[in-house]
Amino acid sequence: MREPGYVQVAGEGGSRGRSGRLAGAALVGGLCLAAGVAFAGGVGDGSPARGGIGSVQTLALAAPVEDVVITEARAPGRPLVIIDPGHGGADPGAKGVSGNVRESDITLQLARELRQALAERGRVRVGLTRDGDLTLTLDDRSGIARRLGADLFLSIHADSAANPLARGATVYSLSDVASDPDAARFAAALNGAEGIGTGAGGSAQALLADLAVRDQMDASADFAVRVLNKAAGRVALRPEPHRFAAFRVLRCAEAPAVLFEAGYLSNVEDEAMLLSKEARARIVGALAQAIEVELASRAAARSR
Repeated sequence: MREPGYVQVAGEGGSRGRSGRLAGAALVGGLCLAAGVAFAGGVGDGSPARGGIGSVQTLALAAPVEDVVITEARAPGRPLVIIDPGHGGADPGAKGVSGNVRESDITLQLARELRQALAERGRVRVGLTRDGDLTLTLDDRSGIARRLGADLFLSIHADSAANPLARGATVYSLSDVASDPDAARFAAALNGAEGIGTGAGGSAQALLADLAVRDQMDASADFAVRVLNKAAGRVALRPEPHRFAAFRVLRCAEAPAVLFEAGYLSNVEDEAMLLSKEARARIVGALAQAIEVELASRAAARSR
C-alpha cells in the first residue's frame, strides 16, 4: 500500500516508474499558491514519465480525494488538461425539471465522454478531478490541476434558472470584475464561504502574484473564446454566452481555465438534450477541438 501524498507512474505492463512526495498547497496573501513539490523525477519536474503509449499516472491525495488517473497521449511530453465535473457527493448541484436528473451526474457523464474523446485522439494527456460520486471542495479541484502542473483546466457544470424558458450553454472565464450581475451572483454562490481571495499588500511577492493572475485572466478569456468558436453552430448557446467573474476554482488552478455551463436543467429541452448521447457528443466534440487547438496555439506561441 502506498502512502497518501505520493505519485506513482504505471507504464506498459503495469511497471512502476518514479514517485515523489507532494507538499501541500497554501493560500498566501489571499491567492492560491502551491507549496514546493519535490520529486526524484517524472511528474512535477517537467521531465516525461517512463512508460509507453497508453500508460497511466496515478496521483494519490489525502481523503476525500481519490487517486487521479492521467491518461497518456500517443507521444511523450504532451500537454495536460484537467477536467473537473462540477458538484458530486454531498453536493448534487441543480435538479432537472423532471426531478430525476442531478447536475453532478450530468457533469460526470460529460467529463467521462470528453476524456474518452481526447484519449482516442491521443494529442493530449487528460485526467478528471473526480471519477465517481465524490465530495470535493473547490480547493481540492483546483489543487489537483495545480499540483499536476496542468496546462488547461475545464470545469463542467449545468445551469438552473427560475425562468423555465432560459436555455443554452455559457462559458465563464476568470475576471476580477463580473460581466453582469447574474455572473457575479453565480460566482459568489459557487465560491461560497471560501470566497475568491483577492490578495493584499504591496510586497514584491504580491505584485508578482498579481501580474501572474492578470496573465491567467487573459489566457482564460482566450480559451473561452476558443470554446465558443468551436461550439457555434453545434451547441445551443444562450444570448451573450461569454460571461466572466471572480471564480475561485478557476483562479486557484493556476492555469488557463474556464467554467462551461452545458445548458439549463430547469429547461425541458435542455434537460432532454443533456440526457441524449448524440447531443452530448456534439458538446464533447466542440470541447475536444477547443482544447486541442488552444494547447497547440499556446505551444506554437512558446516556440516563436
